Amino acid sequence: MIDFTTIAEFSRNNCLGICAFLVPFNLLATLQTLIFIGLNRPQSQILLISGFASLYSGLMVLHVFTWFMIGVVMIPTYVLLLLGTTCLIINIGAVKFPQSLRYIIGKTVLFAQKIMGRIQTVAFN
Repeated sequence: MIDFTTIAEFSRNNCLGICAFLVPFNLLATLQTLIFIGLNRPQSQILLISGFASLYSGLMVLHVFTWFMIGVVMIPTYVLLLLGTTCLIINIGAVKFPQSLRYIIGKTVLFAQKIMGRIQTVAFN
């Protein structure tokens, strides 16, 4: 039988290694999900990468909850919880509402291109 106390203790004892792994993987996997949505990749590929990204963010949220269980309430725990929850919501949204997310990404890219065009125009004049 699985002993959750031992798993939680392992999580807290190896916090630095777990966070050093989960934070970049979480960000990169969620970014890859957004890129796949923006490039209009097939739904099967979006589902696969979003599943892995959701796994990373879910593990991060569970890791933070092990700290809350023993009463550690500090800024890094809230930052990690916010990061994990945000990435989890983005990945779930990528599966449930890909068209809406594609629209938001398209508008964001157009806005960024407009700003970059103005910056280049000012820089070269």
